[in-house]
Amino acid sequence: MAEECAVAASRRSGGRAARVALRSAPLAENIRPVRPGLSGGQYKPLTEANVKRIHEAALDALEQIGLANAPQSGVEIMTGAGAILGEDGRLRFPRALVEDMLALAARDITLFARDPKQDLELSGTRVYYGTAGAAVHVVDVEKREYRESTAKDLLNAAQLVHRLDNVHFFQRAMVCRDVSDNFLMDINTLYACCAGTTKHVGTSFSDPSHVEGCFDLIHMIAGGEEQWRARPFVSNSNCFVVPPMKFAEESCITMEKCIRGGMPILLLSAGQAGATAPAPLATAIVQAVAECLAGVVYVNALSPGHPAVFGTWPFVSDLRTGAMSGGSGEQALLSAGCAQMHQFYRLPGGAAAGIADAKLPDMQAGWEQAISNVMAGLSGLNMVYESVGMHASLLGFCLESLVLGDDMLGQVQRCIRGIDVTEDTVSLETMRSVCLDGPGHYLGHPQTLGLMQTEYIYPAVADRTSPKEWVEIGRPDLVARAIERKNRILAEAAPSLIAPEVDRSIRERFGIYC
Repeated sequence: MAEECAVAASRRSGGRAARVALRSAPLAENIRPVRPGLSGGQYKPLTEANVKRIHEAALDALEQIGLANAPQSGVEIMTGAGAILGEDGRLRFPRALVEDMLALAARDITLFARDPKQDLELSGTRVYYGTAGAAVHVVDVEKREYRESTAKDLLNAAQLVHRLDNVHFFQRAMVCRDVSDNFLMDINTLYACCAGTTKHVGTSFSDPSHVEGCFDLIHMIAGGEEQWRARPFVSNSNCFVVPPMKFAEESCITMEKCIRGGMPILLLSAGQAGATAPAPLATAIVQAVAECLAGVVYVNALSPGHPAVFGTWPFVSDLRTGAMSGGSGEQALLSAGCAQMHQFYRLPGGAAAGIADAKLPDMQAGWEQAISNVMAGLSGLNMVYESVGMHASLLGFCLESLVLGDDMLGQVQRCIRGIDVTEDTVSLETMRSVCLDGPGHYLGHPQTLGLMQTEYIYPAVADRTSPKEWVEIGRPDLVARAIERKNRILAEAAPSLIAPEVDRSIRERFGIYC
């Protein structure tokens, strides 16, 4: 009996050692259990008839209501294509015009990264997760308080994203509150993002007059304007509308400049259901779609086929108070429904998910972030913005939550990938050998070992030990482990991922705060 126990223990130990060895071995990108750009589309909250009804309502809204407050340049661009300027100053869009511009719109676009391995191929139902937002506070989990965000915080967030495999792009997540000059704030935002990661970067500009100077910085990083235009690695997150159904004049002028400069555009409509968008979820989508279709006309009338992301971002109000509720189930439904509309138009699309109303990375934050990210991914949303790190309905960004979110997004993407049903995976040969001729279990079986890394994903921070093991290793706390991983990544991060001589030139020319 003792010998049998020793043999069994040896087998278990050998199997565990083999599994550990497998987990430590790097995998080729194409056989990882999850990877950027997995295809969703399994979940559809809208029927085909629903989608067509929303489309028809959006076209009616553009023809009958139109949008107000376009800048003079925008009026000339859009009326030149066929929009109609009414006596009330509103631009209205005939259906034929919208259809013509949709025919010109870019599809299957690539958002480039400075590292080509991190390029984002926006086609079909391919899904990518990243950050976004303009939080004005950083969540200090150790002190359990909020403080103003700084350029250094933004750099640290970019450095973390650079190392987090399940976060695929970095859009500006915080405002550099320590930079009082608005131009320098835009410069420092761009610098911090690009110094911290070589993944695709998204940013916005606080004033149209800042665009030229910021493009100078981008050209320096790219190695020249020609190199930039060949692979534009920064996109402009542009709130070109002020819902309901009004253009944002300065943002529109910024958008025109960015298009002429070769920068991809995120056409962002961010109405809040029950406040700046209708309370019914379906009509909130109608308004967002109508506003973004106006953006499609605008962009393609100026530059046919310019890369643009259809950014329907309807948010949700808690109708008891009017406050935003980014972590609600309604928010998850809105984002998933918007993904279906993007697919209806065959346009690259983006929306928000993963926002927490919770103030700290706690259980409330966990369910709020996971539910909406899963639904967005399963719906096939191309660009899932604000998916990690965002708390207090966009007011606070948490670096530890960003680290925890990487684990969460790994599980989310495993759900998107789904179950592989092939001749090999449903073969009975392994069952037959184990049950009839083998040990009666699958531990250590070649099939099990062969699938450990390609079929299953393992968290970097989350705890899966037994209660006994948990006590033996000191009862580790999840947030404490996130703090530890955050500090380790930041300690290992390069001060800047911009070439040293270019970095020096940038610092000599601009006031860099981080």
